[in-house]
Amino acid sequence: MKIVIAGAGEMGSHLAKMLSGNGHDITVVDADQKLLSDVENLADVITVEGDSTTFATLRKASMRRCDLFIAVNHEENDNVVAAMLAKKLGAKKSIARIDNNEYLEPNNKEMFIDMGIDYLFYPEKVAASEVINLLGHTSTSEYVDFSSGKLSLAVFRLEPASPLNGRPLEASEGEQPDYRTVAVMRGGQTIIPRPGERYAPGDVVYIIARQDAVREVMELSGRTNIRIKNLMILGGSRIGIGIAAELQEEMNVKLVDYNAEKAYRLAETLDKTLIINEDGRNTEAMMEEGLSNMDAFVAVTGRSETNILAAMLAKRMGVKKVIAEVENLNYINLAESIGIDTIINKKLVTASNIFRFTMSTDVQAIKCLTGSDAEVLEFIVKPNSPATKARIRDLGLPEDAIIGGIVRGDKVFIAVDNMEIAPYDRVVVFAMPASVGKVGYFFN
Repeated sequence: MKIVIAGAGEMGSHLAKMLSGNGHDITVVDADQKLLSDVENLADVITVEGDSTTFATLRKASMRRCDLFIAVNHEENDNVVAAMLAKKLGAKKSIARIDNNEYLEPNNKEMFIDMGIDYLFYPEKVAASEVINLLGHTSTSEYVDFSSGKLSLAVFRLEPASPLNGRPLEASEGEQPDYRTVAVMRGGQTIIPRPGERYAPGDVVYIIARQDAVREVMELSGRTNIRIKNLMILGGSRIGIGIAAELQEEMNVKLVDYNAEKAYRLAETLDKTLIINEDGRNTEAMMEEGLSNMDAFVAVTGRSETNILAAMLAKRMGVKKVIAEVENLNYINLAESIGIDTIINKKLVTASNIFRFTMSTDVQAIKCLTGSDAEVLEFIVKPNSPATKARIRDLGLPEDAIIGGIVRGDKVFIAVDNMEIAPYDRVVVFAMPASVGKVGYFFN
């Protein structure tokens, strides 16, 4: 697939690296030559220097042959204009990053579709939604619903008290299980369940479960799920504002920001949130504001380092659920190793939104996981596709891909190797990067 990315900043360069690694023909457009040079050092791409909102630059990027145009410039207006022009010049699909929630309202989205923009994505809004979801499932580090909630992916670290410790990873061939472990992260390596492998304390476990078994799965971590009553948010960013606006009616929310002018503005818009003008790195000030009495702490300032340090402080003070935004991908493993419960990252959120547009088969959803290179994908099985020709064990799936669950109408099944897949089933698959492009073949 020929893909053109407008914008060579952090998000554009991450997408270029990820997509070029999957064999796509990538062109990156930006007016800043230094940014383009940095992208060339990261990935095998073609670069075009110029303004992506001009016809001349887009023609130079061969827009007529473009299968997918992705606008991720810093300025929202540039993305909207570039995506619109790209579609008019021949791009088959055109998508744009935005930072205005108003654009996503149903009637307004239709206007953008009329202008030729196939999809709008707002990373901060999706990130805020992920945090809100996680605050309802406090024993997990990631939680994602598939097939309208019929199947869920739960990710958690095994505590010494977990009943799973010492048990085999592989699913049995017996009666229909309630869940399936699709992977374990151990010592920085992702392990797909194989004969002989067993759970161990400290493992980060990836489980696909039926909706009615989610509570049971939560208990497997060895940690108890807690109800959040008191929440502190560090950072009046779009993510922080989105979380506070959604939760201020049902929780006691405190939002801390060091910028006095911004704090006053936030106090006017978030009428049921206590706004505190303080530096989140000031330990004494945070203690005075009641950090140790919080059930949950979320750090979403614009600096990864600040978020990690503040989250470490919250953890040391006994806060039960600690979430940090870490945009520097090099810091994610560090942040997880020092005990921060959950990491969110806008680049991975964006990748999850965009990656499904690069798949040739009918992908309903895709989630790029934090702390792992793996992806979880939901496919709709086409009639006469290879997946319908044999039992799961005989399909010949790549070794680093595994089917977690199947939704067939109103029925939900956790996958076992002797099961058969039917046309129009919704199938949730866990796959490592090398296999993501291959698994689509089985369902197409």
